[in-house]
Amino acid sequence: MSKKHIGSSFEDFLRKEGTFEEITTKAIKRVLAWQIAAEMKAKGITKLEMAKRMGTSRSQLDRLLDPDNDKVLLETVQRAAAAVGKRVSISLEDAKASVKQAA
Repeated sequence: MSKKHIGSSFEDFLRKEGTFEEITTKAIKRVLAWQIAAEMKAKGITKLEMAKRMGTSRSQLDRLLDPDNDKVLLETVQRAAAAVGKRVSISLEDAKASVKQAA
């Protein structure tokens, strides 16, 4: 027995509430923080060593790794990625693509 979808999507709900962009930004930042922390752990890199590799302070690194802090510069993300041997990839996609994929 298949369930028929009734009503709008969660994305539509967030847009109506005016929170879609804010929540999407926070989700992206949480994923980035998690990925960087996971790479640090996998490579055995301490926070102190990571900050040195990035040429920044430990407190700046803590802000980057804080999933609730979504005010991080792309330059900082790029330096963190390079410090763990990765690169940042950003692309623009059709806004309707995510809705079609979810359906």
